[in-house]
Amino acid sequence: MSVAGFHEFGDGAALAAALADYVGAALAARVARDGMASLAVSGGRTPTRFFEALSTRDLPWSKIAVTLVDERWVRESSDRSNARLVRQHLLINRAADARFVPLANDAPTPEDGLFAVNEALEDLAWPLAAAVLGMGDDGHTASFFPNGDHLEEAIDPQATLGLIPMRAPNAGEPRITLTLPVLLGADALALHIEGAAKRPVLDKALGEGPASEMPIRAVLRADRPLDIFWAP
Repeated sequence: MSVAGFHEFGDGAALAAALADYVGAALAARVARDGMASLAVSGGRTPTRFFEALSTRDLPWSKIAVTLVDERWVRESSDRSNARLVRQHLLINRAADARFVPLANDAPTPEDGLFAVNEALEDLAWPLAAAVLGMGDDGHTASFFPNGDHLEEAIDPQATLGLIPMRAPNAGEPRITLTLPVLLGADALALHIEGAAKRPVLDKALGEGPASEMPIRAVLRADRPLDIFWAP
């Protein structure tokens, strides 16, 4: 395990501001070095305040591309769409100048749409300047779900594919997700957790047990620094 820092905050607003500063610094440093930078963010309910805080940061947004860590295979008109969440809460204010590369398209399945998504992602600046992960009550992160049909491939540190489909009993819709090596390659890697109920889940994940049971363990146990941002 290689946790670079455990950052605890009194509330979600304070966490959002600090995480926005953390990600903003990584993006600014990469643009200064390479002229471009890419950010991968998570969806769900947790990141909304963080997105809005980051959207106000004074960054060279026209040189920054945003994509997702994972996505439900739904149209953007769905309230289950992570892309919709990003457009509504992150690609606003100053961040409206960023380029967005979604992970889903109009193909009927993730398998059918995978090639086109991969092609679109090739235009991003790799490796990622920053990646922000979340964690579910079942210990999943990205679309690394317990009992996922491609879980072992997704969390293999030596995986050769950067993007794979995922189906799992608790995932709802079919999913598409970046794989572990892509996420671990980010300059800055953060785990964003909110809610008192998530703390014992994290504590359990930090303990013994297989990564297949709580896939966030694949990230927590990786040989690279991870910053955890938590608020009750």
